[in-house]
Amino acid sequence: LIMKAAKFNVFTQFRFLFFNSKTLNPLNPNTFRFLTVAAVLPSPEKSPEDQTEEELSSTPKDSADLFKQWGCTDDDISKIFQRRPSLQRMELKLLDSKLKILTELGLPSSDLTRIINCRPRFLDCRINRCLEERLEFFQTLFGTKEILLKAIVRNPSLLTYDFHKQIKPIVAFYEQLGLSRSELVSVLLARPTLIPRTSLDDEKMDYIRRTGVEKGTTMYKHVVALFAISRSETIRQKVANLEKHGFTEDEVLRLFGRSPFLVTLSVDKVQRNMTYILGTMKLSANLVQGNPSLLFLNLETTIKPRYLLGAKLDDMGLVPRVKGPSLLRAMRMTEKRFIKVFINCHPEDVAHELMEYYTGVKRVRRLAESSKKQLYRGFPF
Repeated sequence: LIMKAAKFNVFTQFRFLFFNSKTLNPLNPNTFRFLTVAAVLPSPEKSPEDQTEEELSSTPKDSADLFKQWGCTDDDISKIFQRRPSLQRMELKLLDSKLKILTELGLPSSDLTRIINCRPRFLDCRINRCLEERLEFFQTLFGTKEILLKAIVRNPSLLTYDFHKQIKPIVAFYEQLGLSRSELVSVLLARPTLIPRTSLDDEKMDYIRRTGVEKGTTMYKHVVALFAISRSETIRQKVANLEKHGFTEDEVLRLFGRSPFLVTLSVDKVQRNMTYILGTMKLSANLVQGNPSLLFLNLETTIKPRYLLGAKLDDMGLVPRVKGPSLLRAMRMTEKRFIKVFINCHPEDVAHELMEYYTGVKRVRRLAESSKKQLYRGFPF
């Protein structure tokens, strides 16, 4: 009975193909040339008994096995499962298809581990949507496969963002603002979250205009990108913070134009640096405006110890002194060069005393600094 049923099923399928198909033309002699029984019958899967030893050994038993076949070490797999335990329970066929996509892109297992450590949910997302169109667009944008892979490792969500509603409109928007493809690529690599965080309203556009930075200049791409990804409220707070120390709003914005990365500094850091520079060092706001690098320096490890060492050199009547133009030059020096120029240039006993004093003031930390918690900010910052 089973054999008869099987024969009847095959006959029924042939009858359906020959008589019920609307697309086949019976008058064309080539229509059925390639029709065979194999094309109609489903290919039976091999049972475990029929599979060779090599095929059985290459068949992954679980997610860990699959990651091993892909090239991950036990340490890599442990990190992956620690960051995303649900991957241990993911359907192997689905996980395998996603890993194959990444393999064809050229990503090694080390980069996969880094991606999952930074974005644990990445392999839970759909990464095959508009894949061919997306990769073709990115190949044109980034220019080379190496840069494209670097961008994907920096921000794997480039494979999951909505291609038509997010990626293409944002890229076109920056091009309308005057950024070239090469400038946009450098900004995307530096600011991986540029695409989802971009927001430019009239207020921000006015800020950009008032910085005085012209299109095509080196700083223009940084000014546009940093204002675009920053909240308007945050920008207003940072402008107001500098206004408290004697700047006008226009002066602050022009300062941002000369040194755009000031926008990335916290209000607390700028506040502490400005208070010490103006209050203790007795420097003017105009001098800071001409030397914005002072605001990037660490107060506890650079500004304060070097200034105090300069005061000690002055008390001891030693030269060279950390005063006037030498003060700004001393602040910009590397640690090694600063010690060589202002400490090791003296006789051994004096140099030893100065080094002890300098090391001592560098150990001083502001209250509760050692107990401050380091919060995880998310990828990549």
